[in-house]
Amino acid sequence: MNYKSMLATSFFCIVGVLSSIGATADRATILDDMSIAAGRQWPIWSAYRDIPSMKIILQGKGQDQGGIAGSCPSATVAHTDANFGGGSFIVQAGFAETEAAAASYVLPAAAFPLRLDMTEMIFATSNATVQTTTKWSIMVWEGTPATGTLKFTFSSDGKMIPHIVLAPGTTGVNVQFMIDPNDPDQIYLDDDGSHTFSIGYRIDEHNNQTQNPCTVAPPSSSNAFPTTDTSGLQQSSKNWLYLLNCGSFGCGVGWKTFAQLPSLCRPSGDWVIRATYTPINCAAQQGACCVGTNCAIATQADCQSAGGAYRGDGSICSSTICLPQGNNACCFASTGGCVSLSYQSCLSAGGSPGPEGSQCATYVCFPTGACCKSDGTCIGPVSPTTCASQGGVYQGNGTTCASTNCPLPQGAACFPNGFCLIMSQADATAAGANWRGAGTTCADSNGNGTADACELHPGDLNGDQLINGQDLAIFLSAWGTTSGPADINLDGIVNGNDLTTLLSNWTG
Repeated sequence: MNYKSMLATSFFCIVGVLSSIGATADRATILDDMSIAAGRQWPIWSAYRDIPSMKIILQGKGQDQGGIAGSCPSATVAHTDANFGGGSFIVQAGFAETEAAAASYVLPAAAFPLRLDMTEMIFATSNATVQTTTKWSIMVWEGTPATGTLKFTFSSDGKMIPHIVLAPGTTGVNVQFMIDPNDPDQIYLDDDGSHTFSIGYRIDEHNNQTQNPCTVAPPSSSNAFPTTDTSGLQQSSKNWLYLLNCGSFGCGVGWKTFAQLPSLCRPSGDWVIRATYTPINCAAQQGACCVGTNCAIATQADCQSAGGAYRGDGSICSSTICLPQGNNACCFASTGGCVSLSYQSCLSAGGSPGPEGSQCATYVCFPTGACCKSDGTCIGPVSPTTCASQGGVYQGNGTTCASTNCPLPQGAACFPNGFCLIMSQADATAAGANWRGAGTTCADSNGNGTADACELHPGDLNGDQLINGQDLAIFLSAWGTTSGPADINLDGIVNGNDLTTLLSNWTG
């Protein structure tokens, strides 16, 4: 995918609250659009109740190791805090065919070998105008996607493994994949020395990928996409993206962690992926081991050697076992103060618990920093939440606008031969292209091979297919400038010749 040069295919994101089977949105409000990563982010919120699951249970597709005793407790690992039954998600609507999302999980050595019981990932659409069918694959590695060994690949065929089919509107599905636990053939994974396993989901064929994804995004109104969460990126080195080769315009080729992507290309949340596994060998005196928010069953020694927090002999992994223990920083928005409290006491008192080990002396309860908006301006210092509500990209705690260079606004640049690229106005002018304005895209909704922005009627400056007072106001504000959409005849100056063309095409 071409993230770096912010082409039309580059990283679209749509934020939504998704849920029930076949439901349509009660409400949908389009917020301010913004530029993140290397493309357009269009937050669209829709209200639903819950998300359905598509559970695929295969037989005889793994390895035969004679089964396991079943005495080992299973564990679920995830980097996301998203609710897999319904909630808010970011739909990564620039995701192209053959691209893949993956997550790696580092476990104590004692957790290997293990049986992979189930994988899950949420796919979604936003304001789709048609029913979408997506062909997909699940991949499993010993190690990481970049350096490990790909052990299993299962692809949808519409029969034993169904394609992802979503109804029109804004909807989603939790794609669950597992081998029948009663079948001797299972997905067993060994430790390759990194104490890591990875799972990934790949889009093999979109419902409607109309053109080269390096130049034109798969239409967001007719395709389903994988999702990230809305709470912020927590595990940048353990979330992976497989990138298409888009040459010099891209942010890389092949498997890259989010940490390896340039900041303008990096998704803002963790993939909504999780896995459930069962260790094969259970020794005495084992318990739940929390490595960050990941949980595995291990001995106390193995847990501590992995930098984990041991929860006691006989403890099991659960949804709450890896919550912060003991007293940690507790932040109170009403006063801006911080008190050392236990997790539950902090919640009961109306505070916001900090992570395990956080102390009020060093923990920043209410971070602020510079915020770059899509028009290239900087506001701040503001909180990350305020920045997001303004359609901006948060630049980090303690940053200021004085020391921040915000990227220039991006928009469609139309070349004389009809080719369209997303770039800044200055770059468009230098390349001899007609810049169509901030926020315009290279989308080709009618599929005729020419971007909509590049086939507008002369004088339609705001792209609403009308030439009226709104276009005239835009034109007059640009009088005398040397580039931009108001330069209708592309002679390098906005003047009376352009005004004549606009008025001659007037629709009212």
